[in-house]
Amino acid sequence: MSGSGARYILQPAAQVGGELAVPGDKSISHRALMLGGIASGRTEIHGFLPSEDCRATLAALRAMGLAVEEHSATVLTVHGAGPGGLAAPAQALDMGNSGTALRLFMGLLAAQPFDVTLTGDASLRQRPMERVAQPLRAMGAAIDTEDGRPPVRIHGGRPLTAIDYALPMPSAQVKSAILLAGLYASGVTRVTEPAPTRDHTERMLDGFGVRVERAGASASVAGGQRLTGTRIDVPADISSAAFFLVAGCLAAREGLVLRNVGVNPTRTGVIDILRLMGADIRVENARESGGEPSADLVVRASALRGIRIPEALVPLAIDEFPALFIAAAAAEGRTELRGAAELRVKETDRLAVMAEGLGRLGVRHELLPDGIRIDGGPLSGGTVDSHGDHRIAMAFAVASLRARGPLEILDVANVATSFPDFVPLARAAGLAIS
Repeated sequence: MSGSGARYILQPAAQVGGELAVPGDKSISHRALMLGGIASGRTEIHGFLPSEDCRATLAALRAMGLAVEEHSATVLTVHGAGPGGLAAPAQALDMGNSGTALRLFMGLLAAQPFDVTLTGDASLRQRPMERVAQPLRAMGAAIDTEDGRPPVRIHGGRPLTAIDYALPMPSAQVKSAILLAGLYASGVTRVTEPAPTRDHTERMLDGFGVRVERAGASASVAGGQRLTGTRIDVPADISSAAFFLVAGCLAAREGLVLRNVGVNPTRTGVIDILRLMGADIRVENARESGGEPSADLVVRASALRGIRIPEALVPLAIDEFPALFIAAAAAEGRTELRGAAELRVKETDRLAVMAEGLGRLGVRHELLPDGIRIDGGPLSGGTVDSHGDHRIAMAFAVASLRARGPLEILDVANVATSFPDFVPLARAAGLAIS
């Protein structure tokens, strides 16, 4: 499906089950390409996510002269160019819909000897970039934004100096950009977080041979360290698994198994929140590869109840809230989320767009400046506009398991940015989607 006219039609479905392998982790796929690109030697990536977002990162690296072999859709070899081996691209680098790619490239390219412009689609050009640009400028980078948004112009050839930076709000993307720039800075760059965020960058830098010091809420990296090519096994993306975790809570009477899902403790907030709501989720066959833990997740239909979501879990589930809002709509009682203002600056204002969609399905709710209250109850059928947000489109597909009539979900083309095979996998699980 492509074009803004793409839509999903779903009939109510009563049951899901079976075994699924959801696609590779998007955050880890981006980072494996970027770190492999500035490493010395070859990096083998297995389980790569061939989504539009990750392919935008791949195209950008190729535009800067990097050689990448694609053995299959999910197996790649990156021939690292070393820390100074990237070349000036002939034109602006288009990140499509990927905020992760654009923000991480800001850090990676801040110290390169050439000028570069980073841009993206209409949605990405509305997203805030100054929170990355400001600390990078403090390190000596020359970066321009347009009213705080893309396109972002980086003027190359500026020497960087390490900083000690306290993040004003939790953001793995900002933290990662500063640490990547810190590889090129003189001195030790330290980032301190107000609350834990995903730590894929720190773990992967370790895997490439970079020493990352961790102390409490801080991570620091000394400049001048070289990366050595390695093998990266990308686990399945828990953000993609989240839709099927919620589907399983609603309708997996015989159980639903999700294979080899990443269970990095900075990403498992969705499991913790669903368990607080009464979900029956088991973690089995735990293992580790390249510093990233993974496991099989087994979920069974459960009687969910509304909760007040602990604010400490919000950064650990920030991308999974569209799916969690469907769980809340199907739960008994009220669910309240606060401390989630970050959701307003994702691919869409996810609080407002989810509230609009829930309202279309007859779900009582109250939109708050930094969250939402949702009263569980029956869901009607109807038409929901995802406003081009991939996670919102997939979340409302799961709502069909509790809807009393057919659902139409508009503007779903961007599901390909994170989950190209969502429709066939959803059908395999038992959703009646076309």
